[in-house]
Amino acid sequence: MVEVMITAAAAGIIGSMFGIGGGLIVIPVLTLIFGLPMKEAIGASLISIIATSTSAASRYVSKGMANMKLGMFLEPFTVAGSITGAAIAMYLNQEILSALFAVILIYGSYHMAYGKKSDSALKDKKTYPSVSGSYMDEGKEVSYDVVNLPRGMAASFGAGNISGMLGVGGGIIKVPVMNLWMNVPMKAATATSNFMIGVTALASASVYYVSGRLSPTLAASVAIGAFLGTKVGPILALKTASDSMKKMFAVLMIIIAIAMILKVFGYEVM
Repeated sequence: MVEVMITAAAAGIIGSMFGIGGGLIVIPVLTLIFGLPMKEAIGASLISIIATSTSAASRYVSKGMANMKLGMFLEPFTVAGSITGAAIAMYLNQEILSALFAVILIYGSYHMAYGKKSDSALKDKKTYPSVSGSYMDEGKEVSYDVVNLPRGMAASFGAGNISGMLGVGGGIIKVPVMNLWMNVPMKAATATSNFMIGVTALASASVYYVSGRLSPTLAASVAIGAFLGTKVGPILALKTASDSMKKMFAVLMIIIAIAMILKVFGYEVM
């Protein structure tokens, strides 16, 4: 359990820094190193995401970086997707899903590293002032208008669906969507994702709990480790330049995509 807590702490640091939850690290380690069944690892991962969100979101909210209005608007769609995804995961062979998700990650990582927000997000000239926001970054106020809200709603449902199925946290989709499609700056997208993913994971975890796929001892160890890790992640995120965060996020997505592709070909990486 000590090793599990250390792993969860590392996952908490990365998950809270990029707003994606810690499942991308927790699941491969629990299945490969500790030999746990995939669905039990997913259940524990969802608990780590709840802990990550609970701890990190409070810091981002206190700094005014999380767009709570946008998060609360998108969250119902994400929760609906997560419940649906978790229910499907009880019966679904996930190899095809992993392959498709890997392709999405590679595409998304390229656009995170090289895409220009103005080229994609601002094709839709309509703005939504009720969910637009601002925050202070290095002593300067950063204001932004949210666009492509309907597309963001659809993507939030898809992100929740992926989170429920794979236990990886919907932030891996929501952060690029908010940044590239909805004109939300990277730091605000990360903070808003952290604000949202806990509720998403809670909805999915309830399905795993009812089905008997959630180990209380394992979940407690993962939650403690992830909670400790989230004390570091937001500090690093606030001190890192947005452009650097985008490139680091893109590299992380590529690594995850490779892991999923290896799994499809029979290598149990995730």
